[in-house]
Amino acid sequence: MKFSIRNAGDVVVIDAVGKITLGEGDVEIKQAVDELVKRGRKKILLNLAKVPYMDSAGLGEIIRCFTALRKNGGQFKLLSPNARVRDLLNITKLLTVFDSYDDEETALASFT
Repeated sequence: MKFSIRNAGDVVVIDAVGKITLGEGDVEIKQAVDELVKRGRKKILLNLAKVPYMDSAGLGEIIRCFTALRKNGGQFKLLSPNARVRDLLNITKLLTVFDSYDDEETALASFT
């Protein structure tokens, strides 16, 4: 998995590309979010448009990122999960926890 980080105003957008699975992307996402939190960034949007698959380890890291930001007064939201990832989020009832958006403009406007 690869990712890039960009700023959209006061929101940090992480554009992920590839699978987020045990040993492939889960640690990278964790390290990136931890570093952003250390720098005082409190609004993170994880773009999943180019993530074809996520396993339980990847899901666990996303939950951990959400929790870490929430504890620090931040917000962590999801952008453009594909049907497969959205199904995983539905099955695990995590779409009731995460704010998820289909377009970036709406997602960015949702941050307070």
